[in-house]
Amino acid sequence: MKDSMPCYGVGALLYCPANRRGIADFVITEKFGTNYSLALCLEDTIGDCCVAQAENSLLHSLTQIFQARQTHAFFLPKIFIRVRNAGQIRSLLSRLKDASRILSGFILPKFDLDNANAYIQSMVIANETCNEPCYMMPIMESPALIDLRSRGDVLYELKDRLKKTEELVLNIRVGGNDLCHAFGFRRHINETIHDILPVSNILSDIVTAFGREYVVSGPVWEYYDGQGWRDGMRRELALDRLMGFVGKTVIHPRQIPLVNEAYAVSKEDYKDALDILSWDEASASLVSGNARSQRMNEQKTHRNWAKKIMYLSKAYGVAPN
Repeated sequence: MKDSMPCYGVGALLYCPANRRGIADFVITEKFGTNYSLALCLEDTIGDCCVAQAENSLLHSLTQIFQARQTHAFFLPKIFIRVRNAGQIRSLLSRLKDASRILSGFILPKFDLDNANAYIQSMVIANETCNEPCYMMPIMESPALIDLRSRGDVLYELKDRLKKTEELVLNIRVGGNDLCHAFGFRRHINETIHDILPVSNILSDIVTAFGREYVVSGPVWEYYDGQGWRDGMRRELALDRLMGFVGKTVIHPRQIPLVNEAYAVSKEDYKDALDILSWDEASASLVSGNARSQRMNEQKTHRNWAKKIMYLSKAYGVAPN
């Protein structure tokens, strides 16, 4: 299990086109709150003919945020750039200059066997010149994952390639919409991605392959307005958490509080986790009913769960009820 607090703290990752006007002002004025991360996208949200302009807009926004931080305090989210290709990583870092210090890392879309080595090499080179870690977050969304005959081999080959730079991988992310697109699927407001079994099975396999060593984050929920969107998102978040996901990609600021709410730890889980982690391992008995005598705690089999609960409590807090 991943033992690194920053990995659990990505949380609600707000996607925003890199050419969106006002990004810097939104961050500086804390319009989105103080418990989220930010992804500035140069890939699917940007037209192919507008990439250069979007890069310039992104550089301007990050420079504005960096300069503002030199004069006054405000919440600075973890900021990531979703690139189109490995070459953009080195190019953008060199052009950002000092402003690169507010950048947490890069999101690597459609991470597959064809581009993995180039992405990894670019991230290694980037970290040779950075004072702080420059993280990567590969997205598992390639059509190569659809073929049942090779899916396991592809996932474990990607995992093997990431092994030497494991400390630079902040999250493994999943592209729910890209995978749905391959089948021509789209869920409605009263449906979750976990109800779409061909896609849900792929997500399950990703968690199976990566979930023991990495924090894996949940897919985007498309709805942010209209009757029932909050209930729908809460249902999907509950299933995300049961699947083993931590955090979620979001596409509207209204979705951020729901992600933070979903991953807040219950008081009972928090108390049980504390008891499990403080257990005297020399004790003759390593099993006991919890404080409310409602479920059994076992020191050996619940320890990883308890450690995860403590990380979640630090990132999202303990729910009041």
